[in-house]
Amino acid sequence: MKITWLGHSGFRIEIEGAVILLDPWLTGNPMFPAERRAEAIAGATHVLITHGHGDHTGDAVGIARDAGIPVAGIYDLVSHWEAAEGISGIGFNKGGTVDLGGAKVTMVAASHSSSLSGPDGPIYAGHEAGYMIEGEGHVIYVSGDTDIMADMGWMGEYHAPDIGILACGGHFTMDMKRAAWAAKKYFAFKTVIPCHYKTFPLLAQTADDLTAGLPGVNVIEPDVLSPITF
Repeated sequence: MKITWLGHSGFRIEIEGAVILLDPWLTGNPMFPAERRAEAIAGATHVLITHGHGDHTGDAVGIARDAGIPVAGIYDLVSHWEAAEGISGIGFNKGGTVDLGGAKVTMVAASHSSSLSGPDGPIYAGHEAGYMIEGEGHVIYVSGDTDIMADMGWMGEYHAPDIGILACGGHFTMDMKRAAWAAKKYFAFKTVIPCHYKTFPLLAQTADDLTAGLPGVNVIEPDVLSPITF
């Protein structure tokens, strides 16, 4: 199994028979080297979206259309794209589980907002979400953009993820200290990978506070397009 950061909150997750592009924002992403786009999306089988904001959905429709692969995510947003953009979709909702190439992907709650940009202001895009991705003997918790939630308590107990991909750059999501507190309180991660940081000066530039707050946990600050193998 491989997890590769694409900058910001984008990841390439190779698990079971799937190559999942999670929240692929490549075009205009200051963390992503544009000349390596083909490498990042090669062999992709699915796009998985946490919510509608442009820094998570920027390249989703284009990749899905060009590669002929489905977008999975909250029903409202995916069904809109199916009708308006002519792409294939897998729309589901919180508590639902879908099979993506042998990986079992369950949608769970997040606490944020979700919209698309429109000419007259934001357009409703369904609810924000996170995911539990199970396969190859691992469970990955993708927090999506969120603050700490009491729901993390049952999510950690029920799904028992060993890997956490946590959006924790602050300002728009929980920060590093809050993420460390949540990870200790609600989960028993062996590995934590931070995201939604470094992209802009407004966000945290290091994960030092996350690492300091999680002794005994393997906190990996990812490098863009450098696979982490499990």
